[in-house]
Amino acid sequence: MRVHRWLLVAGSLVFAVPASAAGAGPDVGTTSTPIRHLVVIFQENVSFDHYFGTYPNALDPPGEPAFHARPGTPRVNGLDQSLLTANPNLSNPQRLDRSQALTCDQDHGYTAEQLAFDHGAMDHFVQETGGGASVQECTGKATGTVPNYAVMDYYDGNTVTALWNYAQHFAMSDNAYGTTFGPSTPGALNVVAGNTFGVTCGPSRAVSGASPCPADVGQAGPALPQGPGTDFGDADPRYDACSSGSTMAMGGKNVGDLLNAKGITWGWFEGGFRPTSRTSSGSPVCGAGHANIGGHQVTDYVPHHEPFQYYPQTANPLHLPPTSVAMIGHTDQANHQYDLSDFWAAAEQHDLPAVSYLKAPAYEDGHAGYSDPLDEQRFLVDTINHLERLPEWRSTAVVITYDDSDGWYDHVMGPVLTQSQTALDALTGAGQCGANADRTPNGQQARCGLGPRLPLLVISPWAQQNHVDHALTDQTSVVRFIEENWGLGSIGGGSVDAMAGSLMGLFDFHHTVAPLFLDPATGERTSG
Repeated sequence: MRVHRWLLVAGSLVFAVPASAAGAGPDVGTTSTPIRHLVVIFQENVSFDHYFGTYPNALDPPGEPAFHARPGTPRVNGLDQSLLTANPNLSNPQRLDRSQALTCDQDHGYTAEQLAFDHGAMDHFVQETGGGASVQECTGKATGTVPNYAVMDYYDGNTVTALWNYAQHFAMSDNAYGTTFGPSTPGALNVVAGNTFGVTCGPSRAVSGASPCPADVGQAGPALPQGPGTDFGDADPRYDACSSGSTMAMGGKNVGDLLNAKGITWGWFEGGFRPTSRTSSGSPVCGAGHANIGGHQVTDYVPHHEPFQYYPQTANPLHLPPTSVAMIGHTDQANHQYDLSDFWAAAEQHDLPAVSYLKAPAYEDGHAGYSDPLDEQRFLVDTINHLERLPEWRSTAVVITYDDSDGWYDHVMGPVLTQSQTALDALTGAGQCGANADRTPNGQQARCGLGPRLPLLVISPWAQQNHVDHALTDQTSVVRFIEENWGLGSIGGGSVDAMAGSLMGLFDFHHTVAPLFLDPATGERTSG
């Protein structure tokens, strides 16, 4: 394990000096902060108000885990009394309890979400993104109203207890957004590349009901070297033998290219990536699965949640394992794409890569329809408890954030940083997401954003304590932090990393915070 020192100049922490040692662990490089191990836990389909709308005030009914805010806990830009009782939508937001953790998936399409925003009035969520067969089926609330009013509803600290406790002990943002509107794949591409432009359609591995790739590609922009179009849907990655239905590939660079160029260790670790078997031709079968709290069996691996598999230079199409634990994070046949179990194998050898993206198996990723807050809580707490017990914790930061909002109600519209004028756009008018062509990076259309507001937390010894950061950030802010912390330069090619806000307001590099150990079932504090 490498030893490092931090220099203080005029009271400020400014530079890392790694001690050289032959045969030391993975190369985590020289960093500009004490963070030598960044772990990005990238969850699914939650708006900020859906999880934090009433933070830090929970109802605390009998029989549910209690939440009591610490004195001096800052408030967030959440659901005030008027939004709770006189909301401009067709329904007021209603609290969901732990018995209602299983909800239906909402509509979170690129256009539907813009229509729900209704020019910034934020009042068409029921009509445009409310999903599910009935209110009763989706929430247990027998209101008898269709379309689905559940899209307005929220959890509090008696259900998403762990996340509220992490926010109390560490730092969170109430001004973080999806880089663009739309579902999972655009969010996944943005958190590793800051760009959804560069799509070329791949071969279709036809399955019943699959939509063709052209429906997922915006053709309004010029054909730059990266490719002809923009992704705003969920076609599977071309370079993944576990993909099905329509596929697509991405051109251009991602943050993995920058890390490779500097020799910095990294990886994407996803539950279910390891094949359960192989066909006679050697193709992987991604058959692992688990039951969620409702007893429904869910396949662990979701190909369109794995962004690096869209890029030929960072893909591991056959899901090959690393050649050894010591090679995890380095370039070998796995090409930095791993099963989640490989992350823990490296951790137990004290060889954590410098940058690790963690993707939960699907039943624990928080995605409504097949996952839920309670299964998600177990994954988050088990992961963070384990990390906090490692000696590397003192130089680690965990970022928890999300790929999209699932269409769940949030009352805040972010600024329009990347404008677009295609038939798919509807934010500021028919075919309009702003009208300034200068705000379309490299002329790349169908990238309307910023999109919906999402949760974002930083958990680290170096996090601000009990702090809410209000600085504007988005998914690409994760890319910016990696670039600046390891001195990588920028991705370019229209990536939003060039305009992304900084995560630095969530850190305090002068004081450290003690670990916080929680119960994975209840989210309540334990003794450690």
